[in-house]
Amino acid sequence: MAAVTDVKEGRPAAAWGAVLSMALCVAMLIASEFMPVSLLTPMAEGLNATEGQTGQAISVSGLFAIAASMFVTTAAGRLDRKWVLVALTALMLVSLVLVAAAPNFAVLMLGRALLGICIGGFWALATAVIMRLVPATEVPRALALIYGGQAIAAAFAAPIGSYIGGLVGWRAVFWALVPIVAVNLVWHVIALPSLPARSRQSFGSLIGLLARPHFRRGLIAAMLSWGSAFTMFTYLRPFLEQVTGADVALLSTLLLLLGCAGFVGTWAAGRFVTGDVAPLLKLPAVVMGFCTLGLLLLGRSVVAAGLFMAVWGAMNTAMSVVWMTWMSRTVDDAPEAAGSLMVAAIQASILLGAVLGGLLLDSLSIAATFTGSVALAVAAAVLIGDGRSLLKPH
Repeated sequence: MAAVTDVKEGRPAAAWGAVLSMALCVAMLIASEFMPVSLLTPMAEGLNATEGQTGQAISVSGLFAIAASMFVTTAAGRLDRKWVLVALTALMLVSLVLVAAAPNFAVLMLGRALLGICIGGFWALATAVIMRLVPATEVPRALALIYGGQAIAAAFAAPIGSYIGGLVGWRAVFWALVPIVAVNLVWHVIALPSLPARSRQSFGSLIGLLARPHFRRGLIAAMLSWGSAFTMFTYLRPFLEQVTGADVALLSTLLLLLGCAGFVGTWAAGRFVTGDVAPLLKLPAVVMGFCTLGLLLLGRSVVAAGLFMAVWGAMNTAMSVVWMTWMSRTVDDAPEAAGSLMVAAIQASILLGAVLGGLLLDSLSIAATFTGSVALAVAAAVLIGDGRSLLKPH
């Protein structure tokens, strides 16, 4: 197993075992990061906090993810990227233990902050590492496998989490993730090939990328797209409970439907994101914004809610493949620096989405939260236009 650049040396062209190990890590990261979505109500009750405050457990991980994504490529310096990824996975293990055992809200937030460091560091390096593990023509397929991990987490973590949380408590849900992450840590050590740093990153390289108009515009568009998604998704459980009238069983079923639809989105993205990516950039914001609007108007119907959630779930996983493919093609000369900025932008949008949604929920209503999500989707679609202005000039 080796990087793409080693093909000329007669080594294997792709390290698919390493890609699968990273896919499992993605599944654990997504499960750990967004598990509070499915456990928001019991976590708030157990920690004597409001649902809006508990939603900030997601935003704090986003805050630290932003910082980690900006610093990891410079702080790691010349370190082998394999061992950086191993260290970040070990940090995820520590954060899960802290969250599961948290005696109060402060310790919970500490655990979530450590998770944020792992999230930001991993995602900042992920696309650049994938570009070294497989040939350029296989990058969309490898990214689809990585985000297949996201789909698995979305499909099973939330519904299983809400169900188990209803049976034995929310802490048991986080404890259940610990041994899986431990196994993943060992798999990283075995499967990942040595990935020496190719060059030392600096903040100057980040500033240089931001000076490129097409990349800067793409970052803002990505932020609006993810901000729209997570203004809604973070507070999906309160919506389903208050508007759709879902109990724990129905809630688990609807979340499972949403997650399973993510497999369709991942499959479709891996199959169809092969040529011109420009026309696809606007699709996530338009489709997911329409689904959120549909939930606002027809969410009292279980059937309608399930339909809109399924379409939203499929597009949610496709969105990641679309935008990361755009990044790999638009900034192929500086993938680590671009990865840092992309992750910082996405995590900032998740943070702001959770904060905005929480403020609207606590001060107004869940309908106001979903309306804010639709507004951000419209802004993203308008900025992207036909997508051509986001492509690298020839």
